[in-house]
Amino acid sequence: MKLHELHDNPGATKKRKRIGRGPGSGTGKTGGRGIKGQKSRSGVAIKGYEGGQMPLYQRLPKRGFTKPNRKQYAVVNLGLIQKFIDDKKLDIKSAITEDALVASGLVRRKLDGVRVLAKGDISAKVKLEVTGASKSAVEAVEKAGGSLTVTTAQAAE
Repeated sequence: MKLHELHDNPGATKKRKRIGRGPGSGTGKTGGRGIKGQKSRSGVAIKGYEGGQMPLYQRLPKRGFTKPNRKQYAVVNLGLIQKFIDDKKLDIKSAITEDALVASGLVRRKLDGVRVLAKGDISAKVKLEVTGASKSAVEAVEKAGGSLTVTTAQAAE
């Protein structure tokens, strides 16, 4: 294969619509803007403008609050941990830490820590060490004969 033989798949690219290029183009003369009026002129920015009336987005009250220092956890379900154990991607002989979860590819990045949730079921006897876990996840792991320890000062929620 040579450079001049390279081409994209048929239908992968579509030609850009060139507006205002004569009557034969289908978008000549007014260029798809209709006739007269503010929106047919250039340099118009209407967006939320209501002709001088207070715009809707300014009439409605502000609500809510975004916490600036909130913690964001990487979420892992028990069912996925079990699947990775079955696929021999996680070793249950040693304790499964957050670093082990990242290394196996189950978690992309730790963020502020890893939180385990109880979706799916676990049958392997595992020793998990994570930043957070739901009560039902802790119960499910202990029921299977393993242990789940929450490492930081933050208790299991």
